[in-house]
Amino acid sequence: MPTYNNQQSLEKVVLDLMRYTSHILIVNDGSTDETKSILDRFLSLETIHFQENRGKGTALRIGFKAAEKLGYDYAITIDSDGQHYPDDLDIFLSELENRELNSAEILLVGDRNMGREGIPGKSSKGNIFSNFWFLVVTGTQLHDTQSGYRLYPLKVVNSFKHYTRKFEFEIEVIVKASWRKVDVRNIPIKVFYQEENRVTHFRPFKDITRIVLLYMWFVLVSFFYIHPRNKYQDFKEKGFKRFWNEDILKSQEPAHKKAAAIALGLFVGISPLWGLHTMLVFLLSTVFKLNKIIAFLFSNISIPPLIPVIIYASYQAGSLITGNGFSWELNLENFDSTTEVFQGLWQYVLGSFALAGLVALTVWIVFYFLFSIFNQKQVVKP
Repeated sequence: MPTYNNQQSLEKVVLDLMRYTSHILIVNDGSTDETKSILDRFLSLETIHFQENRGKGTALRIGFKAAEKLGYDYAITIDSDGQHYPDDLDIFLSELENRELNSAEILLVGDRNMGREGIPGKSSKGNIFSNFWFLVVTGTQLHDTQSGYRLYPLKVVNSFKHYTRKFEFEIEVIVKASWRKVDVRNIPIKVFYQEENRVTHFRPFKDITRIVLLYMWFVLVSFFYIHPRNKYQDFKEKGFKRFWNEDILKSQEPAHKKAAAIALGLFVGISPLWGLHTMLVFLLSTVFKLNKIIAFLFSNISIPPLIPVIIYASYQAGSLITGNGFSWELNLENFDSTTEVFQGLWQYVLGSFALAGLVALTVWIVFYFLFSIFNQKQVVKP
């Protein structure tokens, strides 16, 4: 349990915890209130004291290493502000005990049901933001990525090279754990919010900025290293034929989803968002749970030989939409003034999105019927 200037709730939380376990390690993160004198009353517990405040992430990291040295394989973290219920320890332990011995390691994050009444709006919105980007960079859906009530596999977590030391540390750990094939998932817990007495050291501007920058870095790493690496590993393990059927064609996937992946790739590839196509197609395919490889392949419609054709067709489509009619000729003399240049650019952008939407819809319809027929043949095949 990391704690920093929570003298109002600390003693009660410790006493409540001691009703369920004596295996408690508390890290005093340089508190300037009565925290040290309160902890001195609990001589049977393991305590670590920092001389100055070093951040929740550092407190957790030092605590994890200390716990592993004491011989523990797992650590459950709990906040000291009184929002968590100690009797929920049983939920974490039961989930851990029910894990199959040969299955992947697990990292459990308490799900506080952030959509219910009584949860502060700023906490709920921040959690939605974090959940979305966690899905993007890992492909794993969580309902709560910011709860401090968690179970960590110590050997896995302590093997990471950590770069954060504040609240964003908890995000860094679950993202890197997911990348290591750890089974990161939520379990339901209770939570008690009493805003008038609750002490929080979360600084909205600074800490949210840290989290945003961390996710920006994770997006780049995941799109250009983690996802390609995982696909390459799958290819090596499965072989070409099995990889092609399961990962490329996804033979068990419904026809509408296969067609949607192709349509998405074409839409992004034709869109005027040059330089962002690769990132966008991986982002959107993750959000809509579509085949990333198929979407990426079809997004490459914007290859050099086709780029002039796409730009020309987009411009002419924009001309029709804006009421200027269609003209086979595209004269540079029509762009003598800045106003005409911006009008032409707007015409191209508008036409580009319209063309992308039309092509994507048409292709989706065609491939939907093709995949439907193909799937039916597979079903009736003896």
